[in-house]
Amino acid sequence: MQDNITKLQEKQQAALLGGGEHRIQQQHLKGKLTARERLDILLDEGSFEEWDKFVEHRSTDFGMQEQKIPGDGVVTGYGTINGRLVFVFSQDFTVFGGALSEAHAEKICKVMDQAMKVGAPVIGLNDSGGARIQEGVASLGGYAEIFQRNVMASGVIPQLSVIMGPCAGGAVYSPAMTDFIFMVEDSAYMFVTGPDVVKTVTHEIVTPEELGGASVHTRRSGVADLSFENDVEAILRTRRFFDFLPANNREKPPRWPTNDSSTRLEPSLNTLVPADPAKPYDIKEVIEKVADEGDFFEVQPKYAQNIVVGFIRLQGTTVGVVANQPMVLAGCLDIDSSKKGARFVRFCDAFNIPILTLVDVPGFQPGTAQEYGGIIKNGAKLLYAYAECTVPKVTLITRKAYGGAYDVMASKHLRGDVNLAWPSAEIAVMGAKGAVEIIFRKELGDNEGIQRRTDEYQELFANPFVAASRGYIDDVIMPEETRKHVCRSFAMLRDKKLENPWRKHGNIPL
Repeated sequence: MQDNITKLQEKQQAALLGGGEHRIQQQHLKGKLTARERLDILLDEGSFEEWDKFVEHRSTDFGMQEQKIPGDGVVTGYGTINGRLVFVFSQDFTVFGGALSEAHAEKICKVMDQAMKVGAPVIGLNDSGGARIQEGVASLGGYAEIFQRNVMASGVIPQLSVIMGPCAGGAVYSPAMTDFIFMVEDSAYMFVTGPDVVKTVTHEIVTPEELGGASVHTRRSGVADLSFENDVEAILRTRRFFDFLPANNREKPPRWPTNDSSTRLEPSLNTLVPADPAKPYDIKEVIEKVADEGDFFEVQPKYAQNIVVGFIRLQGTTVGVVANQPMVLAGCLDIDSSKKGARFVRFCDAFNIPILTLVDVPGFQPGTAQEYGGIIKNGAKLLYAYAECTVPKVTLITRKAYGGAYDVMASKHLRGDVNLAWPSAEIAVMGAKGAVEIIFRKELGDNEGIQRRTDEYQELFANPFVAASRGYIDDVIMPEETRKHVCRSFAMLRDKKLENPWRKHGNIPL
């Protein structure tokens, strides 16, 4: 018995040290925390229950039998964030560079399986050199086992990936299938093939940061949702983000106490929309003034900025927001913004998060680049997402709602539950000038006639009342009363029940 206790203490100490003091020091010199230090910040103090601390790899090739470290490069288990259950795994770069072995993968799979059984989110802290090459196909099989669980867990429990170091090759596909990806600037990168392979195959010379750094993936590719300056900021923001999410697809979003009155007025919104329809304004001002305590957690703020997505709370309950941004491309929908919006809507729908849609959209972005890039199919993704969505949907048209883009943005025709408009709303097939040039093209030589026709069209359609007269708009409200009407609408919809026809799954235009 005493021998076993002594052995236990030795193994515990070895597991806690990971790759040893020297490698821990190297990790710190890079400005990075160790796997365990990260979990200490992520989880509530004293809540972490570790699993498989003594697991070791089973490889005997290339002298690996002489290099065994308890835990095998990943720390796994469960704990709480602000009292709510979460399962975690944190890869340890000090042990074999965090490389994934068969045993390493089995540890991750175990916590994912248990998370699905009990209905709790999974957060993965990724810091790995990739597959452990000494194990060959066994490590590749380990990745595939994780991939399968990512797919099975999708839409069942929230999955978050925080990339805190290298993530290359097959390793990138697990985070790619999770719901949100956060990255640490300057130390995290993701790519399928590294700079050396790129140089050999395409003769391009590129650094890891240029190929797959946080800036690339938050601004250009859209692969990552947010980036942070360092490990501590990334983890603290992950804790805050976690508070918006429900535990699983059978639960409603969490509700937190608030002192912000649901009937609070915001007079400044009455003058937010400029009289000149060509002038922009910042839609985020509307979001923040409607939200509880002005708290808005934006997702993908640097990518496809013509659409804004993120989470707020209304009367303490999480609500997803999708909003056209007039400050960028006049709020037009294009390929990237359609994909960004569609993925966010589908996440909210999967996890019972109501959706508030703010509309100021003049249409889809024109041009050969958009058409050649597949704006038709990509725009249809957002349309499909909204049409399929069964959670409570409240839509507010602040200004322009033109053409097919009006339909796409959670219109009444796509089962919008409550559709509101400000007096400044314009709902039409297109802008007055363009419409007149088509309808009255024979009168184009007569400037006076064109202006008269434009004014006539403007008076007829540059308002919300035609749509309201048909019931497509439920109410026209004063901007200052937006919070009151939106809160009441979501309160009314709290017990909404709507089911789509049974099917194995739809065929979204990917």
